[in-house]
Amino acid sequence: MTIHQAAIVQEFHPRHRLESIAPAWHTGGVLLLLAALIASSMRLHGADHADHRIAGYLVALSAEWLITAFIWFGCRMQGVSMRSLVGDMATSWRAVLRDLGLAIVFLFAANTVLAIVGSCMHAAPDGSVQKLLPHGGMEVAVYLLMALTAGICEELIYRGYLQRQFTAWTSSVAAGIILQSAVFGICHAYQGFSMVLTISIYGCFFGILAHWRGSLRPGMIAHCLQDGVGGLLLASAVIK
Repeated sequence: MTIHQAAIVQEFHPRHRLESIAPAWHTGGVLLLLAALIASSMRLHGADHADHRIAGYLVALSAEWLITAFIWFGCRMQGVSMRSLVGDMATSWRAVLRDLGLAIVFLFAANTVLAIVGSCMHAAPDGSVQKLLPHGGMEVAVYLLMALTAGICEELIYRGYLQRQFTAWTSSVAAGIILQSAVFGICHAYQGFSMVLTISIYGCFFGILAHWRGSLRPGMIAHCLQDGVGGLLLASAVIK
């Protein structure tokens, strides 16, 4: 292990997870930016036309990279590296395959639980979700780019940044996981109230995975697969 890798591991140590990684005003700014993203998503994701769908994809992915850049700025002020938010990112083929396997097992287990919970709650995506699905080659390409962005940026925003901030402020890992998952669910308000609850539970699962693994990589992989592959499979099933 190099000195740099050792420093990354040390920053992901449980003691450091209880330390704030950015000023409170900065976290308020992140939440305001997320609120603006919610508003734009609810307006754009309801559009039927292809041009509006592509515009919605581009607005979403641009906003998420903007928020990620703002997080980088806040962490830099505190002397915290973005690399430390991600955690263990060993590049050996064994480590990569391990995280890929974890992501696949996680998706299977989490979606099984969510299917049961959703059935009990009678939760189902409303029509706005179908309007979000891509039609045709150009939309599929931009949609996949948005899914990749979501996997990277949303895990950094919610499980990397907000989870650690909320954990530090409450001195509780459980509270940090629950609070970030609540924000995660609310940011999907365009899918309907029942789905907000379901997605919040999903966010808890992602938070637990990140905390247990000490890395965002399995969650990033799972998130990309869920949004990208899952979205395309759903589109093939419902779009005639």
